[in-house]
Amino acid sequence: MGRGKIVIRRIDNSTSRQVTFSKRRNGIFKKAKELAILCDAEVGLMIFSSTGRLYEYSSTSMKSVIDRYGKAKEEQQAVPNPNSELKFWQREAASLRQQLHNLQEYHRQLKGEDLSRLNAKELQSLENQLETSLRGIRSKKDQLLIDEIHELNRKLQASLFHQENMDLYNKINLMHQENAELHKKIYETEGPSEVNRESPTPYNFAVVENTNVPVQLGLSTPPQQNNIEPSSAPKLGLQLNP
Repeated sequence: MGRGKIVIRRIDNSTSRQVTFSKRRNGIFKKAKELAILCDAEVGLMIFSSTGRLYEYSSTSMKSVIDRYGKAKEEQQAVPNPNSELKFWQREAASLRQQLHNLQEYHRQLKGEDLSRLNAKELQSLENQLETSLRGIRSKKDQLLIDEIHELNRKLQASLFHQENMDLYNKINLMHQENAELHKKIYETEGPSEVNRESPTPYNFAVVENTNVPVQLGLSTPPQQNNIEPSSAPKLGLQLNP
């Protein structure tokens, strides 16, 4: 009698699964060795068990097999197949056309057009999206208006401060002019002698404007009463040399 056909599926019994793994692992390693010897091929084989243990076989060395594999993959990617590249770009173009069509349809729906194919749930979702967009737009508009108002208030305050400073500066200049004119009128109408005569001070001061002459200051006593005999008061003299 021949052997029955084995169903290819995971073996539930762990002991039977381990026995099968060991047998088939040895068999595949044997086939790989025979292939390398008979066909002069470079073969590399790696197997990880369910427990994570590594089993490997290579006809030369595993590192050289892996390096050769990486170099071969790079060369295949560097020279693509023209037919596959054409099919790739055709798929990309078809995908972009579909995306453009979807965006155009969604844009019409946002404007309230072409709504016949939408059901109640889709219409509710579209309404919610529009309300969310309106809230965001209104919030941004309000923020821009508030910023503009603050900027205008700042400019207005700066302009008012500048105007107040200019008014104060003009008033100060006007006061200086009035003081200068008043001072000029006083000294034009009254000479120095009149000022000295009307002065309540009983002493007279003479100021010599010539810088080449030594400055002399003289003090004189006030006039004596008639019933009092004049007494001899010493005379004081002060001389300053420049």
